[in-house]
Amino acid sequence: MTALKNDRFLRALLKQPVDVTPVWMMRQAGRYLPEYRASRAHAGDFMSLCMNPQFACEVTMQPLDRYPQLDAAILFSDILTIPDAMGQGLYFETGEGPRFKKVVSTMADIEALPIPDPHKDLGYVMDAVSTIRRELNGRVPLIGFSGSPWTLATYMVEGGSSKDFRKTKAMLYDNPQAMHLLLDKLAQSVTSYLNGQIMAGAQAVQIFDTWGGNLSAAAYQEFSLAYMKKIVSGLIRENDGRKVPVILFTKNGGLWLESIAEAGADALGLDWTCDIGNARARVGAKVALQGNMDPTVLYAKPEAIRTEVGRILASYGKGSGHVFNLGHGITPEVDPEHAGAFLRAVHELSAQYHE
Repeated sequence: MTALKNDRFLRALLKQPVDVTPVWMMRQAGRYLPEYRASRAHAGDFMSLCMNPQFACEVTMQPLDRYPQLDAAILFSDILTIPDAMGQGLYFETGEGPRFKKVVSTMADIEALPIPDPHKDLGYVMDAVSTIRRELNGRVPLIGFSGSPWTLATYMVEGGSSKDFRKTKAMLYDNPQAMHLLLDKLAQSVTSYLNGQIMAGAQAVQIFDTWGGNLSAAAYQEFSLAYMKKIVSGLIRENDGRKVPVILFTKNGGLWLESIAEAGADALGLDWTCDIGNARARVGAKVALQGNMDPTVLYAKPEAIRTEVGRILASYGKGSGHVFNLGHGITPEVDPEHAGAFLRAVHELSAQYHE
């Protein structure tokens, strides 16, 4: 494989020295970019973008071509590819978000679920990873990703997104045995899926636990974190001559940072409700931290964006172990010029913390 020209993202995740704080954005290939909207229109719909490796590569590269400050690329895909490969029938309703043709509601439903083969059942994702990695040609590292078992389970039980997760939580409390079986199958699926991405060329992986923060403290430990630990313990941690860092991101997980830091990952993603300096004091040198600017700051003027970037950098303080990111995905209404101002500010203002 081609040598990396810019590896500061990987170095920061391993708490190694860097010249400036590396930066990327969750959903950096997305609807805020006019070039992405044009590609999506050309592909026909969202899933056609995801399932065509050439389109997936095209939209992955778009933010890198627009913003030379980006220190990583992230695979263009969706967290719900695994449930789709398990036969749930993923589709997207306009204005409704993702939906499934089948829902999981009984132990029999769960027992019937297959564990997908990443190469046979999700080969289009592996092809996208290898295609993107070739196209990057060592420019920046490529991040692979998956949803967490708990997050995937919520969509499978609810049949789509939910405000209160009533069906999923009812199953959790009424029939914990069934929920554990579902989560165990998903953990096996995520582990093989991420390992497939790593072997195809992903140089770091992130687990998105989008809905873990909606659980009680006890339920989070048992039904979300325990399964992410299982995944982390089963991942390939070295490939192509270097370590493959793992990032865990639980949205609204700030109350549990200490226990997440013990899960075996290299870095924790933080949403914007945490103070990053306080988070650093709590987890110490155990893990690197990724985050954590409120995405809505990007609606403000560039001067205000720069001020907030400076505040977060100062809160983290000197030394490596910080990957700058938003506290969640960039939103479709953001002006691309504001995103550019954000990325420039991170590199310009962070050098002083790495002398």
